Amino acid sequence: MKTLTYAWMYGAQARKDGKEHAVPKFWDEYAEAWLQGFNDGPITGGRTQPVSDHLEAELDEAAVSEPRQPSS
Repeated sequence: MKTLTYAWMYGAQARKDGKEHAVPKFWDEYAEAWLQGFNDGPITGGRTQPVSDHLEAELDEAAVSEPRQPSS
């Protein structure tokens, strides 16, 4: 995943530097990530962790309610 992130970052920097929209030879293997960075798109690929189907049950009310104000 690190290499995908680096390819994306280098693509984004190339766009900011006014470079041409062509993947450098070095990034051929990660061309898609480089182009997504260049085009200001989100990073895709790699492994992601889905949110649990039972997230609501995993959190109790105290975890999601506003914090109490300390008593003076």
